[in-house]
Amino acid sequence: MTQEFLSPADVAASRRPLAEARTLPPAAYTDAGLWHVEKARVLARSWLPLARVDQVPGAGDYLSAELAGEPVMVVRGEDGAVRVLSRVCRHRAALVANGQGCRKLFTCPYHAWSYDTKGSLVRAPLMEGAEGFDPADHGLREIRSEIWEGFVMATLDADAPAFAPQVSGFTDYFANYNLGGFVVARTLDYAHGWNWKVLAENFMEAYHHIATHSKTLEPGYHARDSQVPDTDQPWSILHMPAADRDAPQPPVPGLEDWQLRDLIAAIAFPGLMLAVQGPFMAWYQMTPLAEDQLDLKIHLCFPDWMRGMEDYDAIVDGAEASIRGVHEEDIAANDLVWAGLNAPLSRAGPLSPLEKSIWQMNQWWLDRMGA
Repeated sequence: MTQEFLSPADVAASRRPLAEARTLPPAAYTDAGLWHVEKARVLARSWLPLARVDQVPGAGDYLSAELAGEPVMVVRGEDGAVRVLSRVCRHRAALVANGQGCRKLFTCPYHAWSYDTKGSLVRAPLMEGAEGFDPADHGLREIRSEIWEGFVMATLDADAPAFAPQVSGFTDYFANYNLGGFVVARTLDYAHGWNWKVLAENFMEAYHHIATHSKTLEPGYHARDSQVPDTDQPWSILHMPAADRDAPQPPVPGLEDWQLRDLIAAIAFPGLMLAVQGPFMAWYQMTPLAEDQLDLKIHLCFPDWMRGMEDYDAIVDGAEASIRGVHEEDIAANDLVWAGLNAPLSRAGPLSPLEKSIWQMNQWWLDRMGA
């Protein structure tokens, strides 16, 4: 089916070794028909991040999300367990919840069917005459999930391999940072009119520092110094060494000097995107909605122990200002990319050796698409 959208020549060009490889062709981003194939073969079969466990700290706390088109919610049960449940009522398919909050019962606003924090149907009014009706058969569907370093990961694919073993090298790389001990301090909300891969590719290369971020990131993290390690697992890491190696850094227990100074961008394919530096993590949570639409939440995260610091609010304010400034520059660049990808004469282009992360993700994506 993929051949309907991607020519064998374009696939072969993207499959070449990095030094010879081309980008994915524009149709991989812009074609609505391909988007539906991608949604089924890539997004619905992958592990995607929905929340941090600290976002649902108490019994009944919930947070709504979308998982490859399925409306879901992350819920902390009365038993303390964190679950991912469908938000679709088992009666006539109305959504039982939106947004976030705290509830002991999720009552459908259409016919008042009510579900507990485990998803069990506990009340279905006026169903006594329905022959063979058993409330135990009509609970909210539970979605397969795992907790990885504080992230609630979920997949619609019941047969997908477990997430953690697939990213063992990723886990090892970040071992010193203790990502599981981070908490969300603030969330920035955006809606963008591009394909999700435009955002992911922009996030995973430092080559554009020389133009897009010439006054912000490039002076501190030179594009030419960026490095991407080899991996045979479904993730990529972009290591951006700090240009200033001599400025003193406040010590953080467990972190080496380079981990305090250097900026790391990382992605576990297709959508767990992290920017990490010392005791700071920005989690870019993107929700693909269509071939030309995505929602983005940028969660600013810090170790839990920092919340007691007197200047914590000022630290968070500074992180927000920095992230907003850089992302505004990326928005302008991605708008230009999206306009070009939709141009009639647009074709695949060559990759720079500095865009190794894009090449790595393209190989994974083509595998998942069956190309």
